[in-house]
Amino acid sequence: MTATTAPARPVLSARRRWTVLAVCCLSMFLVGLDTTIVNVGLPAIGRGLDVGTRGLEWIVDAYTLVLASLLISAGALADRFGRRRVFQCGLAVFGAASLLCALAPSAGVLVAARALQGVGASMLSPVALAIVVNAMPGPRERAQAIGIWASVFGLSMAAGPVTGGALLAGLGWRALFWANAPVIAAALVLSAVFVPESRAPRARRLDLPGQFLLTMVLAVTVGVLIEGPRIGWASPAALAGYAWAAVATAAFVRVESRRREPLMDLRLFGRPVFSGAVVGAVAVFVALNMTLLLNTLYLQHTRGWTRLAAGAATLPLAVGATVCAPWSGRMVGRTGPRLPLLLGGGFLTAGGLCMVRLTPHTSVLVLLAAYALIGTGFGFANAPITNTAVDGLPLARAGVAGAITSTARQLGAALGIALAGGLVASASPTGLARASRPGWILVAACGAVILLVAQAPRRRGAATGPAPDGNPSRETRRDAPPSSGERATASWSAAGPPVRGGDTSTASGSP
Repeated sequence: MTATTAPARPVLSARRRWTVLAVCCLSMFLVGLDTTIVNVGLPAIGRGLDVGTRGLEWIVDAYTLVLASLLISAGALADRFGRRRVFQCGLAVFGAASLLCALAPSAGVLVAARALQGVGASMLSPVALAIVVNAMPGPRERAQAIGIWASVFGLSMAAGPVTGGALLAGLGWRALFWANAPVIAAALVLSAVFVPESRAPRARRLDLPGQFLLTMVLAVTVGVLIEGPRIGWASPAALAGYAWAAVATAAFVRVESRRREPLMDLRLFGRPVFSGAVVGAVAVFVALNMTLLLNTLYLQHTRGWTRLAAGAATLPLAVGATVCAPWSGRMVGRTGPRLPLLLGGGFLTAGGLCMVRLTPHTSVLVLLAAYALIGTGFGFANAPITNTAVDGLPLARAGVAGAITSTARQLGAALGIALAGGLVASASPTGLARASRPGWILVAACGAVILLVAQAPRRRGAATGPAPDGNPSRETRRDAPPSSGERATASWSAAGPPVRGGDTSTASGSP
């Protein structure tokens, strides 16, 4: 074990604390935006680089797959080498990859550059949250900051198509990536001036075998889903993919169960509430990303809408997500996660059902209403997912639980793109509406999953069990009801672990 000594937390002025929040929210906005901004530009990219639907799916999923694979390890790196240092490294990698995307001469180069973007993004999302909570000394102020953080994340995911449509209208698809450059440059300068350095008191070892196997499991699973319609679901190549994914999964479970400090604490999955929350995190992002891709292809290919109009059509989704995310966070702090999960699941289900009879001539009002319902459901459901995941857990396990749910969200994004693309890959413009109907049924089913997660029983008593490293001295009990200050800090970020009162120096997505 390599031990590090954390520097004393600097006392920052109120203005500087909120400047730190603004810088970190700026980076988080970029991470979420680049998850969805490319969707509205896919038809233009396809024409410009002469690539079909499956190639376009890889352009989107290369980013989310790498991001999902590296989130937990990035938190461990930040704990060891310094959060500001890793954060700035992530900004630099993300910016360089964005320039490569803008200059990409072929689809293959664009896919590789998008994967490199995912590497940079993995160093921004959990690390920036840790910087924020480390800079905020009081639980109430910290709760307010994390509520803003959650709102920015929801806004960035939902605003991607709108922003992309505006850029595409006048500048072409390469502007989707050029636009990152000035924002990255500003964030680098501001982070150097205003963001203090911080480290965890105790740094974790990197789990390289676990990291390799996790990446393999995610890549093979999503790869088979994307390529399945082309190679055939029962072809030798597909069967080999299934076997490969199964063997990699078994190896991952075996390796992680034997390590003292695993990448993932698999014992957490023995708790039904936690497992249900992970499934719920996947479901929310499957629904969102399936909605965004099916909307883009339907409006541009079937209805003949311009890219700007197709992006603007998602404004109700963006508004619903932006308004309801902070509202949901406040509800979690006051009454717990059940009510916002029920609302989120109900709205998602209703939005999906609105689209199951989609035709080339469906009323625009129906489309807008469906997008508003889905955005509202996303806003309500996203924030309490982590709360549900850590319900009844010792505080020592809260960080890794939040990191796992963050990984699950990005996996859901990749799966949503792969499934949506598989449904409509061979559909003609006139047949795309009918081909997409199973996708809208799946969106409604994802809402039903959230309703089931909301019904899971929650423990209110002591949380017991060994800490992730097996050291009973690190165990934390929660026998007493939370104080008002603790309730105030029970806001949950879409990108990282929960934060309660006390030391926040390890809240980087790893314990």
